[in-house]
Amino acid sequence: VATLIIPSDCQWDPVERHAEPIEPTAPPTVSSDAIKRATEAIRKGKKVALFLGGTALRGRGLKVAARIATKSGCHLMCETFPARLERGAGMPELDRLPYFPEQAIEALKPFDTIVIAGAKKPVAFFGYPKFPSYLIPEGVNTAMLAQPTDDVPAALEALASEIGAPVSVATPSNVSRPERPTGKLNAMTAGAAIAAMMPEGAIVMDEAATTGLPFLAASAAAPPHTYLSLTGGAIGQGLPCATGAAVACPDRRVIAYQADGSGMYTIQSLWTQARESLNVTTVLCNNHSYRILQVELARAGVAEPGRKARSLTDLSNPNIQWTSLARGLGVPAVRVETAEALTQELERSLATPGPTLIEMIL
Repeated sequence: VATLIIPSDCQWDPVERHAEPIEPTAPPTVSSDAIKRATEAIRKGKKVALFLGGTALRGRGLKVAARIATKSGCHLMCETFPARLERGAGMPELDRLPYFPEQAIEALKPFDTIVIAGAKKPVAFFGYPKFPSYLIPEGVNTAMLAQPTDDVPAALEALASEIGAPVSVATPSNVSRPERPTGKLNAMTAGAAIAAMMPEGAIVMDEAATTGLPFLAASAAAPPHTYLSLTGGAIGQGLPCATGAAVACPDRRVIAYQADGSGMYTIQSLWTQARESLNVTTVLCNNHSYRILQVELARAGVAEPGRKARSLTDLSNPNIQWTSLARGLGVPAVRVETAEALTQELERSLATPGPTLIEMIL
């Protein structure tokens, strides 16, 4: 979001000429010293991870990372919440750093060397007693190839050249979708349904919180798509981000994989989708709670929260009628309670212009 604040007289005073457009500044080029340090770290390391973020996770950066991994044998990993990640058939596989700190530390423990490109050094999302905030274990050699604001793809290309990586490498290009799921709606069947039905070139905005993780595994070899995720500590990004993606890319289908709690912060986005006839399919996970906050409360040692604490993470009494809210804002909506119904409604929505909301009762 770009916000321009100007004096009010600029609205009515005459101007002599139109202002010249300001060309965006090119990102800084990474120094040769940083490239040499990263090269040396890869050559000396016994088990190396290439930790990627920012523009390294676009198509150009990922293809170079695959070349580096082929030559060096390094393991590819990305930040927990990538702003934008190109995924699916034809893209190299990489692990996503887990959310919880003990799992993240365990994931990084096998490596004696970590080269970072386009990301900051990973830290825990929250502070926890008895857990460090910085997730890279002590003693691990860490080399910063490129900061998030640098020209990260160019830095990766320079590193690939320095280590003698092949000019190109083959990545698995066969599309493989999960079977259409059946039975009870849960995180596994919901993720499988979206992966089974999503079209090529889809943009998936994931703010499904506790329900969203299985989608990543289910869609690893799905048709090529763009994955967007929550990028800050606040919630409510999903619906407006999906709306903006649909404005920016009207020829691509947007799937907003959305939790009910965070959706309540920015539900007015549905009205914009209806007003602009945007091609957004919102798949809303309704478990009547801020489930991730309940999990964090338990992790903080509150095994039995009191009545007031429970009420702060509860979304019942009354239950929110999402289909009614969506229709009131101009978006067609339907409620589903089985995996078969979800798959059927996804198929219908993805083939129909304009916005739709599918409420999943979990």
